[in-house]
Amino acid sequence: MSTAFYSHSDCRGHDMGRGHPECPQRLDAITDHLRATGLDIALQMREAPPVALSDVELAHASGYVAELKHFLEAVSASGEPRAIDPDTTACPATWQAVLRAAGAAVAATDAVIAGEIDSAFCAVRPPGHHATRDQAMGFCFFNNVAIAARHALDVHGLQRVAIVDFDVHHGNGTEDIIAGDERVLMVSIFQHPLYPFSGAIPKGTNMVNVPVPPYTRGPEVRDMIEAMWMPRLEAFRPEMIFVSAGFDAHREDELGQLGLVEADYEWITRRIKDVADRHAKGRIVSCLEGGYALGALGRSVAAHLRVLADL
Repeated sequence: MSTAFYSHSDCRGHDMGRGHPECPQRLDAITDHLRATGLDIALQMREAPPVALSDVELAHASGYVAELKHFLEAVSASGEPRAIDPDTTACPATWQAVLRAAGAAVAATDAVIAGEIDSAFCAVRPPGHHATRDQAMGFCFFNNVAIAARHALDVHGLQRVAIVDFDVHHGNGTEDIIAGDERVLMVSIFQHPLYPFSGAIPKGTNMVNVPVPPYTRGPEVRDMIEAMWMPRLEAFRPEMIFVSAGFDAHREDELGQLGLVEADYEWITRRIKDVADRHAKGRIVSCLEGGYALGALGRSVAAHLRVLADL
């Protein structure tokens, strides 16, 4: 299997301030671990291009896209950071990072569908799964995975795609964008209650939301995934799978209270890959979401990548 690794130095330029958990060092932790283990040699390293706003508007309201562009360009021109919400701050480099993050997901989608690669991981920030159709929130500006999924459907003409989200936080933005779109099946598992305090009641029949209580560990999570996700994914037969790959359910991560470890991420990725191999020609595009304990993040991404790349 050929697996590409998409990233860009612009994604490190986005900085929400000293002490913020969603920091540029997250990407350094990933790339440093890949180099230290030699895993980078097995991957196709690709630079993320900027996204076309026409692709962004497949998932976001055009008015929101225009307003966010104006806001972030004004921040860039002023040279001063500005907060969008209590958790989310833009700096002068944020607009370029936002464009590259979504651009990585779209470029990876194009390359996988074209058969250039079998799968891809997008090591990008800011993350995306809390960004709703018309609102930035929770560290997120554009919803990278939702944009890529809609690109696969509306530009490439795929009929069925799945979105798998294993971040510790519910992907409320993705749900907001694709609820009711029967071309998309979204399956997710997340701690509840926890920010953004949503997801207990799905917004559409194309959702499989699995809220789990704090301090749930890997064996229980695996059982729930097997019972709740897998029958729906098998019945849906997706032609491509998109992954919101958040690694903040790791037991070392302080933004949640779940107990996953690297072996659990390896297992989850293998189950996703099993479905992709059976129904989607192995086509997977995975995008980084959360994960804030830097050592655990690097190790967990490596476990995820080893499965994607058949290593």
